[in-house]
Amino acid sequence: MGDVARLAGVSPQTVSRVMNERPNVREETRRRVLEAIRQLDYRPNLMARGLVRRQAHTIGVISFDSVLFGPASTLLGIGRAARAAGYGVTIVTPEGFDRGSIIDAMSDLTSHTVAGVITVFPSQQAATNALFNLPAGLPAVAVEAAPDESVPTVRIDQAEGVRMAVEHLLRLGHSTVWHVSGPRERMDAQARIEAWRSTLEQAGRPTPQVVAGDWSAESGYQAGLELGERQGVTAVFAANDHMALGLLRAFHELGVRVPEDVSVVGFDDIPEAGYLIPPLTTVRPDHGEVGRRSVEVLLRLLDGQDVEDVPYVVPTLVRRASTAAAPN
Repeated sequence: MGDVARLAGVSPQTVSRVMNERPNVREETRRRVLEAIRQLDYRPNLMARGLVRRQAHTIGVISFDSVLFGPASTLLGIGRAARAAGYGVTIVTPEGFDRGSIIDAMSDLTSHTVAGVITVFPSQQAATNALFNLPAGLPAVAVEAAPDESVPTVRIDQAEGVRMAVEHLLRLGHSTVWHVSGPRERMDAQARIEAWRSTLEQAGRPTPQVVAGDWSAESGYQAGLELGERQGVTAVFAANDHMALGLLRAFHELGVRVPEDVSVVGFDDIPEAGYLIPPLTTVRPDHGEVGRRSVEVLLRLLDGQDVEDVPYVVPTLVRRASTAAAPN
């Protein structure tokens, strides 16, 4: 099936949909797939494939190695949901995001008998490298990043979460909001930058220059040292709570009071957020729900159901003491 997908220029999931006569495949795409099947004289062993799937009671997960709160919480949610459904979980981690490393990891994962695969990657290219090299007919679900709409994808509504944070600060009277971003090559970081910018533009507010971070408290600290010396900075939205933590430390060292002088909002609602000084206002995306829902979608695929338009997981804003009315 991988050869058919490569010749047709689609994902293996699209090939599977065409072969199983599923809906929501464009007619032009369907013709390309059927022509590739004809050229390669592809004849899948459907009986063997079905037997293996019915006997497998393990879900495979391929994920990048991260100690960040979001991905770790998603993996925990996958594990809990899988166990509740009677499945074990096998997790593999590629050595890098290049195509060779991901193919090696996929080979390692599928050397086990897995019923289906969930991918958890920070970039579209990494997810594409994984999903386009799946064994024939193996059901798959993507978390956050996917190569195209043929792969069911579970996502956090990044734009809504950022909008909540920025609009909260604007309602408090701040003229604009500065942003400390995550690494731009990350899809979630880029989505938060775009949502921050569009929310300010829609409100008719100036858009300051993004201060780049890398998710770490250290990068938030360095950003805080920079922003704390600038005139007119009264509100900062950090793309995650660890960077917000660094901001708080830097502002404290500079004598910048939070929230009297500067309001700070984070993203993630890590367990420590409510115990910082001051307790951190932050966006709470339910990463565990992302993991649970990805298992739910995969189980529907294993039951032969069509999965379309997976709803976003919508965050909430947790208001604490790090935000206040803009200073006069």
